[in-house]
Amino acid sequence: MQSEDAIVAVDLFCGVGGLTRGLLNSGIKVTMGVDLDPACQFPLKKNNGVNFVEADVATLKSSDIKSAFGSSKITLMAGCAPCQPFSTYSRSAKREKPHKDWGLLSAFSKLVLQVRPTLVTMENVPPLEKQKIFKDFITDLVNSGYAVDYSVVDCRSIGLPQSRKRLVLVASSLGAINIPLSNRPMRTVRDAIGDLPPISAGMTHPDDSLHMAASLSKTNLDRIRASKPGGTWRDWPDSLISGCHMRESGATFPSVYGRMQWDEPSPTITTQCFGYGNGRFGHPEQDRAISLREAAMLQGFPREYVFVPEGESGTFSTLGRLIGNAVPVSLGEFIGEVLVNHVAENRRASEIGANH
Repeated sequence: MQSEDAIVAVDLFCGVGGLTRGLLNSGIKVTMGVDLDPACQFPLKKNNGVNFVEADVATLKSSDIKSAFGSSKITLMAGCAPCQPFSTYSRSAKREKPHKDWGLLSAFSKLVLQVRPTLVTMENVPPLEKQKIFKDFITDLVNSGYAVDYSVVDCRSIGLPQSRKRLVLVASSLGAINIPLSNRPMRTVRDAIGDLPPISAGMTHPDDSLHMAASLSKTNLDRIRASKPGGTWRDWPDSLISGCHMRESGATFPSVYGRMQWDEPSPTITTQCFGYGNGRFGHPEQDRAISLREAAMLQGFPREYVFVPEGESGTFSTLGRLIGNAVPVSLGEFIGEVLVNHVAENRRASEIGANH
């Protein structure tokens, strides 16, 4: 029987279920995930038992979400809109024109105001904090009676073995809510992937189809052999250094073709994390880039999380995109715990008030 404090959630822009899994781990029931990408359906349903709706969030009706909430008294709308428009990877400092995808946050805001869930959360890249669209979203929430808090969360502080910062917003119609500081023990690359069996570049482990590493050319194999954990391409002999790095414009990218360090968190996992030349994505010890399984585990996904049906093998580009774009599971857990604790504290305060 569901308790009065039980939170029932809908996860918009759900991806492969990183936020969903984190919310479930924190005790929140997720009844529906929505995403435009059909490749997200299998992992979301298989790993989390959550109904998947393939749809553009901008086309959703408030009735669709209310139906997923059922008769629940405490409801949560989570919406982690794609971050590319706000990312420093794709955003020029001089470009201030609205991106075509910024409307996704507006669509989420519109649904929130129509549905009026008890709780709201969203996460995105930190640069969004300075955008007018984010400030307008907060204004709309406050004017609709929500208490709001937001903060840039350093994911290392919540136990994610990855250097990643995310802007997190929470809102509540129950009363004041805040995002507390977290000081969980730091987890490292070794903590996350140190016990995975070794593989070579271009190899897939026979017991885990996701534990596969991209092939390396002879030159890149020589480069990674000349690389040390935490080092840069500047450690290589001149014969291995690319011409583009020798030019002044390439000198500002020291982390490409780098190895991770065992006893530090990984760099931010991106959609291109399977490529040795795309960042510091070299394995700390083995002569290869990290595998897709290792990337998923550095994103907080459990080792047994499956991304494609048995017998199928996804491509590096597709799986890299799904894993790199996912909300880290650890961040989902942190957000879920903030909301669960908020509801419980509100309930206790109400009970105390009723007894006086």
